[in-house]
Amino acid sequence: MIDNLSGLRDIHLPESGVSMFPIANGWWIILLTLLGSGIAYYLGKKIWMTSARIYTRRILLSIKDDVELSAAVKMSEILRRACVRKYPDAVSLSGDEWIAFLNQKSKYNVEKNAAELLKNAPFMAPESKVVRSGDMRNLWQFCYDWIGDNL
Repeated sequence: MIDNLSGLRDIHLPESGVSMFPIANGWWIILLTLLGSGIAYYLGKKIWMTSARIYTRRILLSIKDDVELSAAVKMSEILRRACVRKYPDAVSLSGDEWIAFLNQKSKYNVEKNAAELLKNAPFMAPESKVVRSGDMRNLWQFCYDWIGDNL
């Protein structure tokens, strides 16, 4: 019988050990896809939230100097729509509960006259002349700040 084993070379292990890298190209693709998806999700969410704030504030800026009752009604609608986006359960609130909720979620409390205007404006007759310009300015500033804090 012929001894063939003597002609084989011994197994030589690498001196530095076996590294995990370089991994196969498929794993690089999977890792980069996951990383890219995470970044895209984060940026998309950031843009989505920022665009809502910008859009809402742009609407508020269009009625900044308006002292008619329709502007107060619009501000009430804007706050309700912003709540649908972030606090869906709060949309069903009304009256003092609504004002308390808005004050709770804001750094600043709405002043008493502006709060009454916010509560009652959607239910007042359009020709009503009860609106004071100071109350409208206070209400507008509260809405602007509240949207900045919550959207």
